[in-house]
Amino acid sequence: MNRSIRALSATAAALALTLILSGCSAWFATDAGPAESTPTGEQVDSDLAPFYSQVLQWDGCGDGLQCAEASAPLSYGDPAAGEISLALVRHVATGNDRIGSLLVNPGGPGGSGYDFVADSLDYATDKKLQASFDIVGFDPRGVGRSSAVSCYDSAEMDEYLYGLTEAKRGTDAWIAQLAASSDAFAAACADETGPLLGTVDTQSAARDLDLLRAALGDTELNFLGYSYGTFLGATYAELFPEKVGRFVLDGAVDPSTSNFEVTKSQAVGFENALRAYLADCVTGEDCPFRGSVDNALTTIGALMASVDASPITATDGRQLGASALLTAIIYPLYQATAWPQLSVMFDSVMHGSADGAFQFADAYNGRDADGNYSDNSTESFMAINCIDYAYNADPASMRAQAAELAEAAPVIGPYMSFGDIGCANWPYTFTGERDEIHAAGAAPILVVGTTNDPATPYVWAQQLAEQLDSGTLVTYTGEGHTAYNKSNSCVNDAVDSYLVDGIVPAADPQC
Repeated sequence: MNRSIRALSATAAALALTLILSGCSAWFATDAGPAESTPTGEQVDSDLAPFYSQVLQWDGCGDGLQCAEASAPLSYGDPAAGEISLALVRHVATGNDRIGSLLVNPGGPGGSGYDFVADSLDYATDKKLQASFDIVGFDPRGVGRSSAVSCYDSAEMDEYLYGLTEAKRGTDAWIAQLAASSDAFAAACADETGPLLGTVDTQSAARDLDLLRAALGDTELNFLGYSYGTFLGATYAELFPEKVGRFVLDGAVDPSTSNFEVTKSQAVGFENALRAYLADCVTGEDCPFRGSVDNALTTIGALMASVDASPITATDGRQLGASALLTAIIYPLYQATAWPQLSVMFDSVMHGSADGAFQFADAYNGRDADGNYSDNSTESFMAINCIDYAYNADPASMRAQAAELAEAAPVIGPYMSFGDIGCANWPYTFTGERDEIHAAGAAPILVVGTTNDPATPYVWAQQLAEQLDSGTLVTYTGEGHTAYNKSNSCVNDAVDSYLVDGIVPAADPQC
């Protein structure tokens, strides 16, 4: 499943259940040296030429896949300041008419494109794309197998994600406890990660994409981005419009949306998804709720308030509070196929068991049954978002926003507020501007949006397609987060025809 939001915890409310808080569209200024020609025939600054000209060494890594590492500058503002590594995995095109490489990003920020391709190639792309492209997964800077952000060990991460505060939600004491927890986490990230922590912004990751394009031997970048990956792709298109090949951005992010509007839109989106689940649930025999959808929502709201006041103890001793329960609710709302499991989880919590909810929350957070965290997705999510966006942790402002969230989404909203706390004192701050992305001069870009996508609301796809000078919208009417290869043949045919044959839909196919 595409990991796209990060969970709010009682000790880390400022993780902000926002999937795609992303960065600015202004690029770094560099002192350009003399240009040099690369093997792909392009001119780049001399200080970047060694990176653009590198030869990747591919080794077999199982299941017919090949793996390699690329080098990138730690800072594009100062390429001589050091290097980082970027991990790649590829599935070589199976057909005779290879087009080139197709780089795939699953979202996050913090999602591993390496694992996405290595573990779920057929979920990431269909056979038609696999025949025509080398499918390339990569871990962006700060993520996974690449030079990675590191902050806490597993025990510390448990406390950060699942630990409970003593004070009542929303009070000054509660805010102070959250701030102390967030500041300690930020300090640990700075100590463990070093200078890399200041360079994991989306802007730098987009520049890495161009370097990878050249190292792969492609004159243009072909890209399939899901969720946050749509912002990464759009940022690349803004920076390098002349290098845009065939781009599909699925589960789109509006790059001009403010931090608070992102949170509010997602709160409404998940509440709408919860309504859709309940509308289906109450018609079945195995539903733990009775009566109308509104009655069921009232029951869930009371359940959230109950565990917030009196957490339920799981068999492993952890306590299930409202924030962990919210993560457990949201995780299966990404795809309607998980709704039956959501019913089982609700039933267990309503009968006093926390174990099922922790299974969902742990799966989302990458925690295994032994209490170990399988990836650094939480750390990288925070690091990228904190440097990609501006934050305001003024208590009065946050309380006003909390009231607005509760009005817009009465069940979900109250537990998605106060999200700015987590990044308010981050060691590196956002310095750009949140603005529209137009990518003037880029080749056609397909933007895919699902009408009841809870994590990246459909209106964002509409807005991004409108902003992009060459944007074309493909609408999927349905439930779930992202649509390609997981909705219907109409969406798949539109995406495949564009990526493989270069056919741009004359109009939105309204799938």
